[in-house]
Amino acid sequence: MPMRRLALVLLLAAAGPVASAASLDSLRAFLRDTQTARTPFTQTVIDKAGRTVQESRGELVLSRPGRFRWSVDKPYRQLVVGDGERVWIYDEDLNQVVVRRMGAALGSTPAALLAGREDVEKAFRWRELGAADGLDWLEAVPTAPEATFTQIRLGFDGRTLAALALTDAFGQTTRVRFGTMERNPTLAPDAFRFAPPKGADVIGDKDR
Repeated sequence: MPMRRLALVLLLAAAGPVASAASLDSLRAFLRDTQTARTPFTQTVIDKAGRTVQESRGELVLSRPGRFRWSVDKPYRQLVVGDGERVWIYDEDLNQVVVRRMGAALGSTPAALLAGREDVEKAFRWRELGAADGLDWLEAVPTAPEATFTQIRLGFDGRTLAALALTDAFGQTTRVRFGTMERNPTLAPDAFRFAPPKGADVIGDKDR
C-alpha cells in the first residue's frame, strides 16, 4: 500500500498525561528547543506476522507550529504537506490529493504531533517504556476514537528524537528512523506550500 500507507502514517485527541516527568521532559524539550528541523529518514512497514512489506526513505522538514513536509523519494515518490491550515496528501501514482483541515489531523498524526504546539500532549495518553535499542522510549496512545493508529512510540537519544514506531488497528507496525537532525535551520517559506497538480483528483476539505 504505497501512498495509502503513507497517508495512514501521517494522518494518524483528551486524557491527561500519565508518563513520568522524565520521559515527557524529553518531548517537551524537543518541542521547546526545535522551532524548525530537517532530517532524512528511513521507513519500514512490518505486517502482523513480522514480515517486512515495505521499505522507503525520504526527508522530513518542519516548522512549528503546524507546518511540515514529509517527502518520500525512494522507491516511489510520495508527499504530505502541512501548511498550517490544512494537511495535503499527494499520491503521485494515482494523481490524487486528499486534504484535511489541520485541526482535524492534528491530534492523531505523528508529523502533526512534532510540528504542533507544546500542549499537543493533551491529545494522547502517555507511558514511559524504558530503554531499548540504545534509545529511551515513550508511548503515546491517541484518545480520539477515529485515530488511525492505536499506538505511537517515540525514541529519544537524550533530547533528540531519533525514531518513531507506529502500530495500526490491523497489527501492522511502521518504524521510522531519523538520520542526523538539523535543528533550527532557516527554511524557505514555500517549503510548506502545496498546489494540487493540474488534473489531480482532490478529495476532502479543499475550500479556503
